Parts: sequence; C-alpha cells; structure tokens
Amino acid sequence: MSTLLIPIAPLSRSKSRLNDYFTKNQLRNFTLSMFKDLGSKLSNVHCYENILVYNCDKEILEISNEFGLTSITEDFKRNDKSFDNSLKELNDIAIKNYNSEQTTIIFLDLILISKRNLVEINTLLNKNQLVICPSINSMGISILGRNPPSIIPTSFSDPYIPSLLAIYKKIKKIRLKKVSIYDSFRAGFDIDIKEDLVLAYEYLKIFNLTNTNTFKFLRKNLKLSIIKQDINNNRKLRLVRE
Repeated sequence: MSTLLIPIAPLSRSKSRLNDYFTKNQLRNFTLSMFKDLGSKLSNVHCYENILVYNCDKEILEISNEFGLTSITEDFKRNDKSFDNSLKELNDIAIKNYNSEQTTIIFLDLILISKRNLVEINTLLNKNQLVICPSINSMGISILGRNPPSIIPTSFSDPYIPSLLAIYKKIKKIRLKKVSIYDSFRAGFDIDIKEDLVLAYEYLKIFNLTNTNTFKFLRKNLKLSIIKQDINNNRKLRLVRE
C-alpha cells in the first residue's frame, strides 16, 4: 500500500517566514490558494492507495474532502510541537490505520509539481528504500519517500543543519543502500522567502499555470519584481517594489 502524506501547518502559522511582507489574512488566503491547486492536481493522481491531509483547520479539511482526499485532524494541544513530531504522528497513522507499506511526504507550496512528478516518484520508491527530491533554492528536501515508512526518521526540525544534509548523516549512520535522488526543477521548487514569491509568479507564467488560484493570488497581491543587482553576476538579485 502506497500512501501520500500532506502535512499542513495551522493557518495561523502557515508561511510565517513571509509575515514581513503579507498580512496574516493574506498568508491565510495564500495557503488556501496553494492547497486548492494541489488538491486539484491530486484528484487526478491514482498511483496512491491513500492521500492523507493532516491539519487542524476546518477550512483546510473541508477543501481536502472536496477533492476526495482523506482528511485527518491534527491535535495541536502542545505549542512546542515540532514539525518532525507532526510528521511522525502522520506516518504512524498511515502505518496503523491504512496499512501503508511505503509513504511519500509532499508539501503544499510545491506549486509547480505535476502529476508526472508524483507518478515517477512513486515508481522510484517501489524499487528503493528512500527517494529524495532536493529543494531547488536551499539544502532542504521538497519530497521524501520511505519504503518501508519507518526506515528512517525525518530531519526537518534540526535548528542548525538543513534537512538534506541532516538526513544524509542518518543514511550514512544506518548504511542505507537503496537511495534514489529525484532530480526535478518543478518538484523541487518551493516557497519560503520573499524572493521565492517573485520567482513563483514568473515561473507560473513560464509553465503556463496562469489559471491557478496561486497565480491569481500573486497577481493581485504581489507588488514586487526582481532585477539584477550586478550586471556581471546573475546570482545577485534585488527586489524592487512596483
């Protein structure tokens, strides 16, 4: 049994790294826009026996139900609960309640991800113990597949070490052999900081995804563009208010 796991932070805390640009209400609407787009894509993905959405907000869970996904209410009684703890809870639910033999974690801010990406990742996981899709803009992980689900703990909550480096330390320690890297721009692009918002807006146009809720939200609310800061260095970019 193959299960897709989608953990979503509470709407009151979602995308908190962007709260220096968007208001709380805008961040809420941005999160809902991204999830509606993801839900629409997942409703056409049939390689997983179960797709579990883990969140504590009624609005998110209702959208999940609308797209035929399985909604699971997360209990947030502890304010100090780490993301890795949430992931372990969801993974345990997948194993105990859905007899999952392999699980794949994805996140709602993978706004460019395609059905093809998900099918390819699931196919890879059938042949490997671990499938990792690195994040494009950091040393993080955008997608993590585990076969079996408890083969290695997640490493998203380490305060000092990026998740990709942290999990590779664990891979080396337990000597996993069947590890596959899924190299994909579309599956690896996520949104964490203001620069990502501008890039997201442009990439959505490039990939002809202008009919999405996320694109419509950014078109209405994003008042930034990006230019080169140094004509001799394409990596030095500067945000400009429009």
